[in-house]
Amino acid sequence: MALSAVVFDLDYTLAVVRRDRATLLAEAAAAADVPVEFSREEYGTAHLRAHAHETRAPIFADLLGEDDAGEDLAEAYRTVIARDLEPIDGAEELITDLRDRYKVGLLTNGPVLAQRDKLATLGWEELFDASVVTGELEAGKPDPSAFEAILAALDVPPERAVYVGDSVEADVAGASEAGLFVVQVLYPGGPEPDPRADVHVDRTDLTAELPAIVRELG
Repeated sequence: MALSAVVFDLDYTLAVVRRDRATLLAEAAAAADVPVEFSREEYGTAHLRAHAHETRAPIFADLLGEDDAGEDLAEAYRTVIARDLEPIDGAEELITDLRDRYKVGLLTNGPVLAQRDKLATLGWEELFDASVVTGELEAGKPDPSAFEAILAALDVPPERAVYVGDSVEADVAGASEAGLFVVQVLYPGGPEPDPRADVHVDRTDLTAELPAIVRELG
């Protein structure tokens, strides 16, 4: 059965920040005048267990123990991320070209406002046929229900879709378990290639190679 949909992850797949996240978090903390005593790893863990939120404020409030400080830090962090966020080379052209032949969707983990703000910053609100932020759902990737949500929005079955993402747990394991084909995106310092992915591709080659990869998969 031929493929009819391509679904993308956002962060570290189609868009990256120019500086490391720890630096951006420290800059946001200084701007919000909030002392941050948790590590980037602790924040990442808290982020993964908190999907159904409008903003990052509850995540930061949990880590800081103060609701108001969480709100201030969430707003400052969103500002510095927007300033540093940029698409990978050729991302918009890739998606536009794929839409000539396939339905193209986005499934991204994170709070609603944070992720929707990234799409607005990139000018991508209308770029995809459908986009789902897991903050709008009861569970995020790798839960199968997250993949079911984007497949329902695109009106395609899993066996006719391919998922493109970098995270071993959220993207590769999640999409594979949900029944999609999987393309794992690789980059220096990122996750190692996982055997559950059908194809591995370097992020620098993604825009040039993905159309042919999708054709070969289905």
